[in-house]
Amino acid sequence: MTAMTIVDLDRGILTGLRTTPVPAPTVLVSPASTRAELDDYRALRRDVFVAEQGIFDRDDADRVDDDPRTIVLVARTPDGTMLGGVRIAPAVEGRDIGWWSGSRLAVSAAARTHAGIGAALVRAACARAEAEGALRFDATIQAQNERLFGRLGWTRLAELDVHGRPHVHMLWPIDRVERLARSTKAALGALLEGLGGASTLEGAALGGGGFVGDDAAPVPGSDLLAACDAILPSMVERDPEWAGWCAVLVNLNDVSAMGASPVGLLDAVGARDASFARRIFRGLRAASQAWGVPVLGGHTQLGVPASLSVTALGRADRPVPGGGASPGESLRLTADLGGDWRPGYTGAQWDSSSHRRADELRALGDVVPALRPTAAKDVSMTGIIGTTGMLAEASGCKAVLDVDDILTPAGANPGDWLTCFPGFAMVTTERTPARAPLPAHVDTAVCGRLTEGRGVDLRWPDGVVTTAIAGSVTGLGPSGRQLA
Repeated sequence: MTAMTIVDLDRGILTGLRTTPVPAPTVLVSPASTRAELDDYRALRRDVFVAEQGIFDRDDADRVDDDPRTIVLVARTPDGTMLGGVRIAPAVEGRDIGWWSGSRLAVSAAARTHAGIGAALVRAACARAEAEGALRFDATIQAQNERLFGRLGWTRLAELDVHGRPHVHMLWPIDRVERLARSTKAALGALLEGLGGASTLEGAALGGGGFVGDDAAPVPGSDLLAACDAILPSMVERDPEWAGWCAVLVNLNDVSAMGASPVGLLDAVGARDASFARRIFRGLRAASQAWGVPVLGGHTQLGVPASLSVTALGRADRPVPGGGASPGESLRLTADLGGDWRPGYTGAQWDSSSHRRADELRALGDVVPALRPTAAKDVSMTGIIGTTGMLAEASGCKAVLDVDDILTPAGANPGDWLTCFPGFAMVTTERTPARAPLPAHVDTAVCGRLTEGRGVDLRWPDGVVTTAIAGSVTGLGPSGRQLA
């Protein structure tokens, strides 16, 4: 339950009539949790939309009211007096693809003398939609209310005629993906500028020619690749066995993304004592045995804060670059959708690996060679959308993802799934689909296309396109650029 003192000016959320603002009392905005609250909200809607405005003849009820996913938010005074309400629900019937809509915003006639009841409900609806994993939130509102929504940050999509009255289709901007990209990858271009530039070895600049920003780095003068990932210290401290497992998982994913066969692993472990270090090694050992990739050596230090990084080595005659794609090529997502959220990491880490047999895990290394893509990246910290943005950036392109075609497991909402670490998922590009068989426990689907431009757009089933990432993700630029 949220308590707020309303101070905003509302120009009559329903009627559009100018009213004299009166300081409002403390208002409680919360989800309707009882049948009585829902009945009160429905009665208020009939008063407004049927009796007062005459938009509906007898009742304004529709299929959204019967959808069990619909959430009703109501505004009440501390003594329980109903002031207004609004409902939000997934826009696609029977499925949640990350598109939610708000509707049936109603404020009682008596409450319209108070300032901002409607605005409070709109803000609460936006916050709740984002909490439910929405990456798009829109509403079709009566035209006289466009000014209020615009003042709250909404943008106009189109003018419509609904029930013989002028309406406006409006969009609430959701920057969840952009914020994730900024917080995890945006600084890389400036931070890494100059690395490798002083080397006299042919092709030894950061990433090598054509491989800037890739998941693994080709070792000059050989067919070897090297990948290195560190696990968040907080995760090592909290769940050392899982950290050890994931350190192997993410590095082998990096090697697999380049179409390489793993050779071995090196680890660097820091722990407060031998007992804690043993728990990290337990996870490392289990993963090493499951994937059949040996730990060749490393470094261990005790009496220090928890830390863990792993380097993976692999071999590939022709490594697949992360930036080898061109405008016009198709985007494909291939993922293991099995499993569930890792306990304690709901919405952040999907565990598709810990329940798999060793042969199933090892078969994942065959995915990229089977697809024969022009470019490939494994999905990691920036999620599916952010990783697609990195591939597009390295290829000098813009990505347009068709949201309805993105593979999503049944147990995850789209907002979380598209921004989480998904266990095993590869974003690849292709001119023509490969026909080699894939492991039976992975799913694959074309879900978009590369075009001229920068960033990542999301295309929705109704044709509306929203921006997920406006420009570059890493600042490293196209992979053909050598850092000076």
